Amino acid sequence: MKSILLKLPLIFSLSILVSCAINLKSANGADGTKREDATNGKTGKNGIDGNDVALKNFSKTKTENKQQVATPNIDTTLVRNHLYTLASDEMEGRATGTPGIEKAAQYIENEYKKIGLKTFQNLKTYRQNFEDKGIKMFNVIGLLEGKSKKDEIVIVSAHYDHLGTKKSGDGDRIYNGANDDASGVVGVLTLAKYFAEQNNNERSILFVCFTAEEMGLIGSTYFGKQIDPSKFVAGINLELIGKEPKTGPKTAWLTGFERSNFGKIIQKNLEGTGYKLYPDPYKKYRLFFRSDNASLARLGVPSHTFCTTPIDLDRDYHKVSDEAKTLNVSILTETIKAVFVGTTSIINGKDTPTRIKLEE
Repeated sequence: MKSILLKLPLIFSLSILVSCAINLKSANGADGTKREDATNGKTGKNGIDGNDVALKNFSKTKTENKQQVATPNIDTTLVRNHLYTLASDEMEGRATGTPGIEKAAQYIENEYKKIGLKTFQNLKTYRQNFEDKGIKMFNVIGLLEGKSKKDEIVIVSAHYDHLGTKKSGDGDRIYNGANDDASGVVGVLTLAKYFAEQNNNERSILFVCFTAEEMGLIGSTYFGKQIDPSKFVAGINLELIGKEPKTGPKTAWLTGFERSNFGKIIQKNLEGTGYKLYPDPYKKYRLFFRSDNASLARLGVPSHTFCTTPIDLDRDYHKVSDEAKTLNVSILTETIKAVFVGTTSIINGKDTPTRIKLEE
C-alpha cells in the first residue's frame, strides 16, 4: 500500500504505524507446534505462518439458509508457494525499475501462461509497457474472456512492486513486502486459476498486477488512461490480506464501502459462509485513495480494496520485517476464497454495482 505516512494529516502521530505490536492471537509461535491458530484455536503444526485450518467448513451454510454456497477447493500449498516466492530475498524487494521486479514480473507472466489467460487489447504480451520519471515500467495483465457478456469487464488487481532494499545499514536490508503486497498478488494469481477452471464467467475478468503503486499509483493511473471506463463493471483490488483484522477471524474490510453498493453485494453473497465483510474501520486514513482502486474509482468504476490487516497496529508495515513468515497462510487462503464467493454474482452478470460516488 502506498505509504500512509506521506499523506496522513499532521495531527496524527507517526508512531501509530511504527511502534505498536500486531494484534494477532498468538499467530507467530516460535516453533510452530505450541502456537494457537489465529482463526479457531487449533494447534499450529506448520510453523510461523499459521496452520492450514479445515477450510472445507467455509462452504457450509447456516441452518436457516437452505441454499448451499459453492466454493472452490483452494489449495493452501499453492497459496504458500506463491507467497514465499514473491516475497523471497531473490526478488530484492521488487522496487520498480530494478532486476527484482523483473523477476517478479516473469513469475507472474509464467503463471498467467499456465492458466491460459489471453493478452489484453492490442498488447502482444502480458506486459503493458510505459515510461515514467525516466524509469521503464510495466503492468502485467491477463484476460479471461467472458461468455455472454464478454464486453463487460471486471478487474481483479494488486500491486506487485514494493520498496526494494535499504542503501546502507547492518542486518536485513530487503523490504520483502510479503503483506504489502505480495499477498494481494497471490490473490490475483489464485483467483485467476480458479475462475479459469470454473470456466463459467459471463463477464470478462482482467487480472492486473500494477507497478509503481508505492511511487504514487503510477501503474494504475497509466492503465486508467488506456481504457474505456464505461466497459468496466467493477474493480476488485486486493491489498494487505495476510493478517487477522480487529474484527476477528474470517472477516475482511472494504475501503469506500459507502461509495457504491459493491460491498452490500459481497455481504449478501457471503451470507451462510461464516465469513463477513465490514466497512473500512480506518476512515481517518483515507485508504480508499491510497491504493490502486482509486485510479479506477476516479473514472467512475466501482472499484474497492479488500484488506484484513490491522494497519494501526501493524509493526511490519513498510519495514524489512514484512516477510512471508509473519503472515498466516490460512487467513490469506480464506480471504481469497471469500473474495471468490463474494464476487461471483458480479462475475456471472447477475449483479452490477452502482457507479462510484467520489466526493473526496
